[in-house]
Amino acid sequence: MSSLICGSLAYDTIMLFHGRFAEAILPEQLHKVNVSFLVPSLRREFGGCAGNIGYNLRLLGGDPRIMATIGSDGAPYLERLRGLGIATDHIRTIDDAYTAQAFITTDADNNQITAFHPGAMTLSHQNRVADAGAVRLAIVAPDGRDGMLQHARDCAERGIPFIFDPGQGLPMFNGEELRALIELATYVAVNTYESELLMERTGLGLAQIAERVTALVVTHGERGAEVFTNGQSIAIPCVTAEAVVDPTGCGDAFRAGLLYGLTHDMDWATTGRLASLMGALKIARQGGQNHAPSRAEIEEKFQQAFGYRF
Repeated sequence: MSSLICGSLAYDTIMLFHGRFAEAILPEQLHKVNVSFLVPSLRREFGGCAGNIGYNLRLLGGDPRIMATIGSDGAPYLERLRGLGIATDHIRTIDDAYTAQAFITTDADNNQITAFHPGAMTLSHQNRVADAGAVRLAIVAPDGRDGMLQHARDCAERGIPFIFDPGQGLPMFNGEELRALIELATYVAVNTYESELLMERTGLGLAQIAERVTALVVTHGERGAEVFTNGQSIAIPCVTAEAVVDPTGCGDAFRAGLLYGLTHDMDWATTGRLASLMGALKIARQGGQNHAPSRAEIEEKFQQAFGYRF
């Protein structure tokens, strides 16, 4: 059962600051910030929302079809995806641009400051959902603004159910655009902060957003998640991670669990718990794609956490 993943492919430069941003940034001086963080640890990783979601979905045994754009420096990423058994047919190379690049600094409290160069991602609207063929479910994840709008409309016009996952791309849209995207979507997935911003921009409360879709999923980090569907709220517990190393890509791992559960007709409690487990497996490793549990290991950890197999 194929899932179409519309979103970004990016190279992530991940740096660890051993202090706390709150101790290094003076609130009364925010109007003239000039601050430098010593980052003893630095890694360059494969990332981007589509790449991370596809990677995690493949770990579960799913069939991800990534629809994205990369730049002239994207060959190593294509090679990696093919090596993982992930099709690259719908990844377009933009020769006169760089692949999107994220520069992420994480402090001792897992707060993050990110600088992002979109590069080839800004031309993601050149891809068309129709070219992907038959798919069971899609996700419109953070990508170029025009691409997110285009792919949401494409999915709706073709009758493909999809998750609208605005993520860090949410500030690119005004209230009217966000309301329209919600109306087109089958599901909406956001974290706590994004839910607040979504409500502020649309003027809709969580219950009102949930009324417009089949389900609204709100993640709360270490406090688990909530699924709002059919007029009720389903609490999803957090899975205790082996270690808390790096939150980069945890939301993407969670969304891969959603895609897998939905395409395999799991109930929301099981779908949410699988998503929660995938996030916990990711956070124990640095980078978005360095955790590599087998399918059997995922099943075993799920049983240990919840007392049954998915």
